[in-house]
Amino acid sequence: MAGLIGKKIGMTSVFSAEGKNIPCTVIEAGPCVVTQVKTVDNDGYEALQLGFESKKEKNANKPELGHFKKANTTPKRKIVEFTKFGDEHKLGDVVNVELFKDDTWVDVTGISKGKGFQGVVKRHGFSGVNDATHGQHDRNRAPGSIGASSDPSRVFKGMRMAGRTGGQKVKVLSLRVIKIIPESNLLIVKGSVPGSKGSYLIIEN
Repeated sequence: MAGLIGKKIGMTSVFSAEGKNIPCTVIEAGPCVVTQVKTVDNDGYEALQLGFESKKEKNANKPELGHFKKANTTPKRKIVEFTKFGDEHKLGDVVNVELFKDDTWVDVTGISKGKGFQGVVKRHGFSGVNDATHGQHDRNRAPGSIGASSDPSRVFKGMRMAGRTGGQKVKVLSLRVIKIIPESNLLIVKGSVPGSKGSYLIIEN
């Protein structure tokens, strides 16, 4: 699947030809450099490794410097492999936002915003105990009973309870490409994508 590495810029809205206000996300998609071409003979599978956003050489170790030197490029902050890329690319080639077309569909993967340790109401959508007229006190957001009686005498794995929420890899499918701005490497897609402003995204078509 062909794709690019990008960065979330923020959200905005555009008007369609029918006059509808469409909420959109602005993504800086590329340019990405081909840092390695993996083949079945050498690596056991076919893939294209892309690098995005340069970093200072002092922030890269020697193996990284040697790896990027082969591609004749600067060290990169984010590296992602794409299998079944389709088009033929050589080491050091630059892939930009023109990989995508207007009015097509893309899948976007990112790390969702972390929300810290949360209770069951926010984490799983529980309604709480609620029945405050029958001797309940400060129980509106409580989880309620979590286990059975003496049989099985334990709490089953996977029980929905309080815990750390967010900060997970999330993939949003079939987002429509509203517009491409090649001179600024910007990709505008309909709807929202996971992650905060400035977070890395993987865009696949």
